[in-house]
Amino acid sequence: MLFLILCARSVFSQTAPASPDRPWHAPQEQEIERDAKNVRSHMFSIDPARTYSLPELIDLAEAHNPETRLAWERARGQAASLGVARSELYPTLAALALSQTNRSEVLFGSSFYRQTVQAFQGAFDLNYTIFDFGGRSGRIAAARAEVLAANFGFNDTHRKVIYQVEQDYYRLLNALGQEDAAQASLANAQTVQQAAEDRLKHGLATLPDVLEAQSVTAQTEYELQAALGAEEIARGNLATTLGTSPTTVIHVQPVNQLAAPESLDDTVQQAIGRAFGQRPDLMQQVAEIRSANGRVKEARAAFYPSLSLNATPGMQSLYGSQQFFPRTNTTVLEGGLSVSLNWTVFDGGSRKSNLVRAQANVRAAEAQANLVRDQIADEVWTAYSQLNTAFRQRQAANALLQAAKQSYAAALESYNYGLRSLLDVTQAQQTLAQARSSDVLARTQVLGALAGLAFQTGDLIQAGARKP
Repeated sequence: MLFLILCARSVFSQTAPASPDRPWHAPQEQEIERDAKNVRSHMFSIDPARTYSLPELIDLAEAHNPETRLAWERARGQAASLGVARSELYPTLAALALSQTNRSEVLFGSSFYRQTVQAFQGAFDLNYTIFDFGGRSGRIAAARAEVLAANFGFNDTHRKVIYQVEQDYYRLLNALGQEDAAQASLANAQTVQQAAEDRLKHGLATLPDVLEAQSVTAQTEYELQAALGAEEIARGNLATTLGTSPTTVIHVQPVNQLAAPESLDDTVQQAIGRAFGQRPDLMQQVAEIRSANGRVKEARAAFYPSLSLNATPGMQSLYGSQQFFPRTNTTVLEGGLSVSLNWTVFDGGSRKSNLVRAQANVRAAEAQANLVRDQIADEVWTAYSQLNTAFRQRQAANALLQAAKQSYAAALESYNYGLRSLLDVTQAQQTLAQARSSDVLARTQVLGALAGLAFQTGDLIQAGARKP
């Protein structure tokens, strides 16, 4: 038996890897792999023929992103902890049922007589803390504040998920815009190449001109492929944020269909003040202060006595028999009632140290809240400045695009008349390609900066907030 136990222990026990120079593999690994394949998935399907707007994508992410579900379950668990704390306000009642048979030989005189006693007993045990100088109320206040903190954490998760959807959405729009710009640049490069080849046929251009035009076309084709790859990655990132497979095809609105303001009406002071009033991470820190104060109240209550009540009513039925005597039985009511006063007179300073720790936690929570306020102010200031910069860059990019279009058209026309060199045309074409890319990037940067400011102020998670 000992040998079998030792063998079973060596087979079924969990051990560390045998050496540091190779991966660990064991039967338990295969079991975990099978369990991982069976983990419940909350993925959903996307209509491949539908064009989704940003508000629709945000709704999908809030409903299906695993982070929102995780935060929701944590908030529910914390609410259950509050129920546990509140239960201390009520008495506890336990029921007991017991059946016992006792058979023995009883000595009477010079003989032994067999005696059998059968007992049936039912009882209740009632315990109630009548007064504890605020210990229970302190724990309840702390638990209530922790529920608030968990709820604000849940809101903050939604804020982050919404912002992540917006960022992935605008990155996808930028990738699509860059793809369109690359295709337009490829068409321009092919036009220049065709013009150079036509002039070579008529003896008006040289072979190096044609080779230079072909090189520009190939470079533009290369940049188009890079834009297509960036689009695929952006689609996968957006699908993952929504909570579905990255292979899902999601059609979105093109960037030229999205309107963006030219300036902001709010001042930076108004934006910072709005953030102080509605950022859930700051509200979470304020709730942590409340929780710490509740722990202080609980720690102070430990210095005082607690008064408790205990009642144990019960009923017992006895059935017995002895040799040479008839059977007999009896039923009795029994129980007890006690009131106890418990007061810890000396504990080596444990209560004092616990109170000091609780008070230090209050001050730490207050300092953390101030730190979060400072960070929020800086984040809103940065987002506000980035948005104003994006506005100015958008205007500059639009002016650059218009000028580059005119320059390219004039250079190509002059080249066809023999008044400009191919180098001038290719330079104008490359400038136009860069201007197209900058224009698309500037548009999406404005939209992204608007989303960033809304994220830092906490606007989008407010009741009745208008989604972008």
